[in-house]
Amino acid sequence: MTSPRHSRRGLVVPFTIVGVLLAIWTGWWFYLTDQVETRLAAHEEVLREDGWRISHQPVSVGGWPFRARVAFPSAEIVAPSGHGVSAPELVAEANAWNPGHWVVIAPDGLTLTRAGKGQVDIGGGARMSINRLRDRFPDLRAELIRPTFTAREGAEPFPIASAEHVQFEMRPHLTDGVAATDELDVLFRLIEARGRPGGPVEGAARSGRLSAEIEATIEQASRLRGVDSAGVFANWTAGGGRFTAVKGRLQAGESSARIASEALSAREDGRLEGELALTAERPGEVMAGLAGSRSGAVNRAAAAGAAAAAGVQGDRPMDLTLRFRDGRTWLGPFALAPAPKLF
Repeated sequence: MTSPRHSRRGLVVPFTIVGVLLAIWTGWWFYLTDQVETRLAAHEEVLREDGWRISHQPVSVGGWPFRARVAFPSAEIVAPSGHGVSAPELVAEANAWNPGHWVVIAPDGLTLTRAGKGQVDIGGGARMSINRLRDRFPDLRAELIRPTFTAREGAEPFPIASAEHVQFEMRPHLTDGVAATDELDVLFRLIEARGRPGGPVEGAARSGRLSAEIEATIEQASRLRGVDSAGVFANWTAGGGRFTAVKGRLQAGESSARIASEALSAREDGRLEGELALTAERPGEVMAGLAGSRSGAVNRAAAAGAAAAAGVQGDRPMDLTLRFRDGRTWLGPFALAPAPKLF
């Protein structure tokens, strides 16, 4: 008596389904990566027509099956303003099932080009993520992990020598849970920065470390998309753009301060204008550090005079007001230093 023969259809069907799904997914992956290459090339051409300088070695694409990975060897991107970045390699990655969220890394460091000031090599980890690319204003997050900053020969000194962490975030401003039409929220964090020898940061921190956390809302955000030789902030400033609801905290050595401003804007030359209120703890150490700074950017006599006129004492908390006007930073009648410059 012969044994009944068992059908192998039950084994074949699952493998067939998996094979079909894999073929469909592979087709999607090749379509996605082809679209990425095509759109990148088209976008680069548009930027070049607008005055950008973009160069890199031939792009390589990989990451199958779950990622789209695009590598740009010897990459350089320079805006019409002259500001730009370059890197031995830039790598952009996205999950194949979520092509609207990309992460860009510079595994071998970056070089920052500052218009008119020369180049600065940035060591350490560099990473940027962009989410919701199809939205009017995507979510953006950029960070440097334990970066070092080294100005190249002939370049102007960079105020910071190193830091533990630098972070910048930008996302649409929400009002009652609804994204505003033309406003962005921004956040900047600088953690335990060390100033260059003889520079203003080292002076203010009394050879200690500087940390800052500042947040604000950008009005007229759509004007940041304009590109010209002065940069996006010039177009934004000309259109009446402002920083509003500015607040944050600074820590310089043993001194600290809470800061706030209803609104700050910028002059045509990029220097900030407006008032910044500070509630300072142990302000005397910062003022003494500025008065003894070897940096040419700080008016040492004015710093000493401002401290004396305001009655600044070492450990006593004080409410102070910094005014940015005429391209300078003022404390009372004393011009301490140039006002911060956006572009």
